[in-house]
Amino acid sequence: MEDCIFCKIIENKVPSFKIYEDNDVLAFLEIRPLTQGHTLIIPKKHFETIFDIDEDYLRKIVVVAKKVSEKMKKELKAEGVNLFQRSGLAAEQGVFHFHIHVVPRKKGDNINLDYWWIPKTKEASEEELKRLAQKLKI
Repeated sequence: MEDCIFCKIIENKVPSFKIYEDNDVLAFLEIRPLTQGHTLIIPKKHFETIFDIDEDYLRKIVVVAKKVSEKMKKELKAEGVNLFQRSGLAAEQGVFHFHIHVVPRKKGDNINLDYWWIPKTKEASEEELKRLAQKLKI
């Protein structure tokens, strides 16, 4: 895609700090990281969202996410990681080239996802869960 910043990174038209690259996948450091080492993992072929990415690429990206996470644990002493992916405008996707964020975490890093997540949740009834499970069953 001509105007896609991630495609430009893949083509080396925009500089990046690459930490992993093979024929299909690229991982590079986020320029506005949540924590030190925050990484983006992208397919080298342009797919906009989870809804149109080829499953083979998706598998490869997840394997790279695991490798990156293990490296973060070893080198950055990460105690955990968060994996994030946003697909579509309603999900607040900012760059329309499929990507996964890998965010290394340590106790006391003040990210506090629960402060964002928990206040927005409500308990679902057993009836509602049963209805949704039937509707979404694959």
